[in-house]
Amino acid sequence: MKSLTKPQWLITAVALAVVIAALAYMLMRGTAVDAVSVKSGPLVQSVVVTGRMATESRVFLGSTVTGRVRAVRYREGASVKAGEIVVQLEDSEQLAALQQAAAALRTAEARLDSQRRLAGPLAIQQLAQARANTEAAERERERAESLFLKGFIGQSRLDELRRAADVARSLLKSAEAQSDANVKGSELEQALARVAEAQAALALGRSRLDQTRIKAPAAGQLLERLVEPGQIVQPGAKLIEMSIRGPQQLIAQVDEKFLAQLKIGQSASVMADAFPAQRFEARIQSVAPAIDVQRGSVEVKFSMAAPPPFLKNDMTLSIEIETARRDKALTLPAEALRSGNIIWVIADGRATARKVRVGIRTLTAIEILEGLKEGEAAILDPIVIDGQRVRAGGRTTRSNGASAGSADVTSSFARE
Repeated sequence: MKSLTKPQWLITAVALAVVIAALAYMLMRGTAVDAVSVKSGPLVQSVVVTGRMATESRVFLGSTVTGRVRAVRYREGASVKAGEIVVQLEDSEQLAALQQAAAALRTAEARLDSQRRLAGPLAIQQLAQARANTEAAERERERAESLFLKGFIGQSRLDELRRAADVARSLLKSAEAQSDANVKGSELEQALARVAEAQAALALGRSRLDQTRIKAPAAGQLLERLVEPGQIVQPGAKLIEMSIRGPQQLIAQVDEKFLAQLKIGQSASVMADAFPAQRFEARIQSVAPAIDVQRGSVEVKFSMAAPPPFLKNDMTLSIEIETARRDKALTLPAEALRSGNIIWVIADGRATARKVRVGIRTLTAIEILEGLKEGEAAILDPIVIDGQRVRAGGRTTRSNGASAGSADVTSSFARE
């Protein structure tokens, strides 16, 4: 084996020195890790749920009497006003009873009118005549008694005039009783009672006729007709299903794990699958006080200031609820956060664990409230050692945000 010459030794030494220097440089630079800078920008937290369109209430129209359906006046989807007849039952029997009751009322009112206009005034006149006759008979009796004492008339004449006065007083009492009965007594009361009875019979007839006309209780829309002309219906049977027109609402079942994020008044962006280009706004109107145990969800209702015309009952809608917004927040990708709210950062070229306080979160981003400053580099590599020399590089060195320092936001999902 030949020994190296001096020039060869020199070349070898120089090469070795270069390798050692390169290794030392690499060690001084540290291990390249995937890192991202803490950036300041807007951050929005949202929850996306599937909801449905609903009105305040639905009702079933039914019959309160047994009858045959004569007509169903509307088809499904038709709009009706409050009080409009939707289903008409056969009503010939009820109409006849109503006409009979109306005739009975007219007769009773005629009798009452006759009582007030004829019998009453006649009884008053007869009473006045009886009083006048009684007064005249009394005067004749008194005069006859005076003449008898003077001897001008006999006993028989006096007795005759006394009997005439007694008859007049008896007729007066009868006239008084008759007047009381006709003007304000039993005769008038009976006439009034007959009128009241006839009025009640007429009201009953109208009610029975009205029961053959099944009407919309309020303005709304017919959803389903469950009866056709010719059918015999029984009391309580469901004939028509309709929705009552009122404030339109969106209803969604939200996973109970998002309950703490929900507040009345929060805004939401709504989209129908059939009209994806026509988004509209809604707000949380109420959050149910109880949890649906079977589904592990809470019912949330949304109000709409300007519902679009294409909305229909039971339409399925995608609702994105904005639960929190920060116009300027320190943000990092969610994968940078380790258990115990630890973020690994590059400090003086070494990996250092930093305890942080986290604000709002999305699936891809978190808000840093305390523990980091803007511009610091957070390590995304899953495994590093405390104090290890590291440098930003690795697979990628990512910037946190799409543009202008804004954080990437992915909404959380909850499905019915």
